[in-house]
Amino acid sequence: MEDFLKNVTILHHPLIAHKITHLCDINTPTKEFREIVSELSMLMGYEAYRDLNTKLIEIQAPLSKFMSPVIDEKIAIVPILRAGLGMVDGLTALFPNAQIGHIGLYRDEETLEPCEYYCKLPLDCVDGQCIVVDPALATGGSAAAAVQMIKNRGFKNIKLMCLIAAPEGIKKVVSQHPDIKIYVAHYADAPLNEKGYILTAFGDAGDRIFGTK
Repeated sequence: MEDFLKNVTILHHPLIAHKITHLCDINTPTKEFREIVSELSMLMGYEAYRDLNTKLIEIQAPLSKFMSPVIDEKIAIVPILRAGLGMVDGLTALFPNAQIGHIGLYRDEETLEPCEYYCKLPLDCVDGQCIVVDPALATGGSAAAAVQMIKNRGFKNIKLMCLIAAPEGIKKVVSQHPDIKIYVAHYADAPLNEKGYILTAFGDAGDRIFGTK
């Protein structure tokens, strides 16, 4: 394995591969695209939530009382606007008590560098887990900037979840934030085009989720 992938979990599963194929198909309509993004996010959530802290509580079951585990950690889900919004429902389906933050970044079309315009985080989750979500990790600029914005506000346990990631994007994030874990549904080992999009991916995820062009 390449050294820059050591903190990256790539989810190899037939169901995930099948859904990624339909996401990348230009003939997949908006409604179906949106549903698949949510489904993939929920499937990925099982892995990303694997290390949640738990505690034992006593419950009364139909036949007896016994001690059983419940989640004992706060979760913040932070989508990078706007495409990241499509991944929120899948994760909250698994953990409805998660709190939602929002980070607004746009990419300068000439420099391809991210520009911040909004950041609102649930600061009472600062000691819990923060999962940053964005469908594509292409150049990595927006993701790296978002993680830094979150760190600047005191969060330490940060994860990044993307549906498709290119080597350039992973390297960018890892070089700036070697302490975070990255979860990827599909590793696209392909070049980026002149606009910084992954050639073997789904194009502009925000446009396809929201039906805009």
